[in-house]
Amino acid sequence: MRLEGKTALITASGSGMGRAAALRFAEEG
Repeated sequence: MRLEGKTALITASGSGMGRAAALRFAEEG
């Protein structure tokens, strides 16, 4: 993903798809 210079707001990051998205964004930095 190209996230440089971007901000992401992820809701419902405690479980399911939200958690997966949060972990992926964290990996990307």
